Amino acid sequence: MQKRVTLIVSIVFSFFLSGILYGQESKLANEYFRNGEYEKAAVLFKKLNDKTKGTSYYFNYYIKSLVAAGQDEEAEKILKGEIKKNPGNTELYVTYGDMLEQRNELEEAKKYYRQAIDNLGPDVSRISKLGNAFIGSVKYDMAEETYLKGVELLDNEQVFAYNLADLYSRKDQKDKMVYYYLAALAANPQHINSVKSNLHRKLNGIEEYAVLKEQLYARIQDYPDVIQYTELLQWAFVQEKDYTRAFRQARSLDRELDENGIRVYRLAALAEEDKDYDAAIKAYEYLTQDKGKTSSYYVNAKKSLLRCKRKSIMGDFVYTQSELDSLEKEYEIFLDEFGINTSTSSLVREYAEFQVVNMNNVSEAISLLEKAKLLQGSRPEENAYVKLDLADYYIIDNNIWEATLLYSQVDKAHKEEYVGELARFKNAKFSYFTGDFEWAQEQFDILKAATSRLISNDAIDLSVFIMDNMGLDTTTVPLEMYAEAELLAFQNKHKQAFQKLDSILVVFPEHGLKDDVLYTKANINKKLQNYPEAEEQYQEIIEKFPEDIRCDNAIFELAELYEYQLQDKEKAKALYEKLFIDYSNSTFAIDARKRFRQLRGDDIQ
Repeated sequence: MQKRVTLIVSIVFSFFLSGILYGQESKLANEYFRNGEYEKAAVLFKKLNDKTKGTSYYFNYYIKSLVAAGQDEEAEKILKGEIKKNPGNTELYVTYGDMLEQRNELEEAKKYYRQAIDNLGPDVSRISKLGNAFIGSVKYDMAEETYLKGVELLDNEQVFAYNLADLYSRKDQKDKMVYYYLAALAANPQHINSVKSNLHRKLNGIEEYAVLKEQLYARIQDYPDVIQYTELLQWAFVQEKDYTRAFRQARSLDRELDENGIRVYRLAALAEEDKDYDAAIKAYEYLTQDKGKTSSYYVNAKKSLLRCKRKSIMGDFVYTQSELDSLEKEYEIFLDEFGINTSTSSLVREYAEFQVVNMNNVSEAISLLEKAKLLQGSRPEENAYVKLDLADYYIIDNNIWEATLLYSQVDKAHKEEYVGELARFKNAKFSYFTGDFEWAQEQFDILKAATSRLISNDAIDLSVFIMDNMGLDTTTVPLEMYAEAELLAFQNKHKQAFQKLDSILVVFPEHGLKDDVLYTKANINKKLQNYPEAEEQYQEIIEKFPEDIRCDNAIFELAELYEYQLQDKEKAKALYEKLFIDYSNSTFAIDARKRFRQLRGDDIQ
């Protein structure tokens, strides 16, 4: 028994060792060829060819090595002998023609290429090998003729569809490439992801996708049972970020296949992520209204629908009271239907924020979150965010003790997590609001190393701001007044905030807070939809305080104002460009460059 095991191990090891040596010889042969040591390469390629019993790769490189080494007669003799032995091996004709071309016998080479094609029979393997041989020799027209003859011989355009699609891609004939990828899909519908991947790599721009869509519409008419064409049409619309038309195709497939809505739900989430809220709303409404409560996506779609409606209304800061009232009613209907529980906690937070920011109803927000805070079985992280939001609203409601207590609870429970860092930042900022600048600055300095880039950047900005303004003179009164104004703005007491900011300029006209006062005023005006005033104040900062720390903030805010509210894309683009060029060290520089490229029309993944 032991001898038998030893024998088996020895055989396996010998095969393993043989494979390693074989791989080393192949690598060395290719290295010799690349380095111009053609005689050495020829010896190794012949050895490898003999071992593999005529593998076309090694045989072709054996011939190429002989020709490159000046042994044309030997190469020709070997080729003629192989052709005589295997007249049906049409690849040999291509290899022989290549050799003749290298000797500048072009007409003679063409005869062999023609003979290879003329000798073809209805054999898929031989047709494929000949087509690949022509492609390897960069003779795309000959490869095209080969595959098309194969289609004719076999009376089947689908059998070489992938080959032809790849070939037409190489020839940059996108309309024919698309045609054959779609033909390949009809033959193998399960390969749709492969087709998508190829089309994604090889199609560029609106015009080329228009070719795809035109052919898809025709095929959907001719082959209504190939649902992959409809799926591919949906995919094409998504590539163009045309989510409304993509939704129509997704809805059609959902109905035809009697699906549970997953296709539409995924598309809605994609549209929402890309901020196409109108398309996302249509898709979510289909799930909640047409699919109804039987769909497993009903509750999530309901929540997402409300979120998108709110984002749609609030996104550009342009909305009416009737829109707000209508949205409030929808939130109420949702909570009446589903209640406040662990699955609706995130929506309760959204609704509470809506009550504070848009309806000026802090007490209602606090009441909602107090209920959500006490939920049993809530995820610790979700409960932490509920507490942070609740603390913010307690500050607005002047309930300082409850706010600091909640911030500290979250900080202590989540020290190593993002939500814990956020709690520490909010607590430090509240200390800044109330004039405890030294403690606040110590916390901001610690938070400079926060794992979150946003928290780190904000901590750096506030630390530098406090340091600059505390070092200007012996009094901290101007800074205290400014912090109070920011607190008033945070509490939505906008009139009092404006009054406090104006008083700083009256009492301390020479103080270095002028740009900060303008910046806070501009932000409040933007929130209140007073866009001309906000535009003027941001512009004044940019023109009069180009070296101060608020300038890059003002440039970014004004660029966003032009992009979203004032609909002046060119001015927005110019400001984004100015920001990442003139203020390359700004924390906004990366986002500004991305926005600039998007407005310029670049394809950003």
